[in-house]
Amino acid sequence: MTDFLTALRELREKALLGGGGKRIEQQHERGKLTARERLALLLDEGSFQEFGALATHNITDFGMADQRFPGDGIVTGLGKINGRRVAVFAQDFTVLGGSFSEVQSQKICRIQDMALESGIPLIGLNDSGGARIQEGVRSLAAYGEVFQRNVLASGGGPKISVMLGPCAGGAVYSPALTDFVIMAQDTSFMFLTGPEVIRAVTGEKVSPTDLGGPGIHSSKSGVAHFVAGSEQAAISMAKLLLSYLPQNNTEDPPQVAPYDSPDRMEEFLNTIVPADENEPYDIRAVIEAVCDRDSFLEVHAEFAPNAVVGFARLDGYAVGIVANQPACMAGALNIDASDKISRFIRTCDAYNIPLITLVDCPGFLPGIDQEYGGVIRHGAKIIYAYTEATVPKISIVIRKAIGGSYVAMSSKQMRNDLAYAWPTAQIAVMGAEGAVRILYRQELAKAADPAAMEQAFVAEYRQKFFNPFRAADLGQIDEVVEPRETRPRLIRALEVLRTKVQQNPTKKHGLAPE
Repeated sequence: MTDFLTALRELREKALLGGGGKRIEQQHERGKLTARERLALLLDEGSFQEFGALATHNITDFGMADQRFPGDGIVTGLGKINGRRVAVFAQDFTVLGGSFSEVQSQKICRIQDMALESGIPLIGLNDSGGARIQEGVRSLAAYGEVFQRNVLASGGGPKISVMLGPCAGGAVYSPALTDFVIMAQDTSFMFLTGPEVIRAVTGEKVSPTDLGGPGIHSSKSGVAHFVAGSEQAAISMAKLLLSYLPQNNTEDPPQVAPYDSPDRMEEFLNTIVPADENEPYDIRAVIEAVCDRDSFLEVHAEFAPNAVVGFARLDGYAVGIVANQPACMAGALNIDASDKISRFIRTCDAYNIPLITLVDCPGFLPGIDQEYGGVIRHGAKIIYAYTEATVPKISIVIRKAIGGSYVAMSSKQMRNDLAYAWPTAQIAVMGAEGAVRILYRQELAKAADPAAMEQAFVAEYRQKFFNPFRAADLGQIDEVVEPRETRPRLIRALEVLRTKVQQNPTKKHGLAPE
């Protein structure tokens, strides 16, 4: 027995060293942590239970017989974050560059299955050079096994991918199939085809960072939901994000002890909307004033900045915020904003997080590029997501709600529960000038002074339609509220809606616009 115990301890010690001391030094010289160092930052001290630490590959070709390492380049197991159970895996770049193998797949699939069966979140720390070429089709099939579980487990419990190194080729699909992607600045990048392949095929020259770095994926592609300044910050971001999410889709998000008065009012909200309807303001100021102090966690902050989405708290309860941003593109909706909003709505609905929508939108962005790019089907995603969502939904029209954007942005017809409006709300089919030129085309053509007549008609149109009272009179707005009262109104409404139960028609699945 003593010999067996000695052998076991030696194997465990070897597993703890990953690719060995020299490889660990090289990892540190790159400014990167090892897989186990990362897990130590992520998990509560002493909570990690590892599985598969002694697994190795069985490939003997290409000199691989002498390249066996306990764990085979990945650490998997269960642990706790702030007392909450989680499943985790961390790729180990010190072992064969973290290359993805059949054994890696088996270990990830095992932990994916355990997360789904146990109803707990899964967090993956990614740092891999890609598929292990020596294993050929085995490594490709191994990716497929992971992707299958990504899809089948989607929406069952939170899935967070933290990118701490390279991720190329087919490997990028697994993070893309999870709920959230966090990228570490300077050390992480993601792309399907690398710079060398692109140069060979198209002649284009591009660096890995300019092709798939955090800046690109956070602002242009929308692949990354968050960018952190360092590995430590990325891991801290994952822990913060998890605090807004439930263990699984059958539970509610955790409530924090209330620390901000539910009756707090902010007088500046009564004057935050400029008198000039074309003058911008920052919707984030409204969000931060209405929600619990310092609780707003913006998602996709750099992508489609004409829309703002993120998690916050109201009286300690998690909520999802969707808002137009009048400080960018006047808050108009476009293709990217539609994708950003619809994805966030569906995420909140999957995890039982109520939705608060702040509306200030002049409509969908006009233009040939938008029409050719499919703004119709992308915009329809918002309608689909709001209508499909069964969580509590409250909307507040802050200023503009014009045309199709009024309907799309959580109107009553989208199965909204409560529709509020500020006195500054403008709810109409279209802008005053455009409407007058259509409604009074013949009169203007015959007028001796068309400009003066148009000005008079515009003033009349504004008086009739550019206020919330007509919509309230017709029952499309439940109540016009004083801006400073918004926070207590929302908190009291959510108290009632917290026990809301709503079901969608039974079917295999809907066909969302794509």
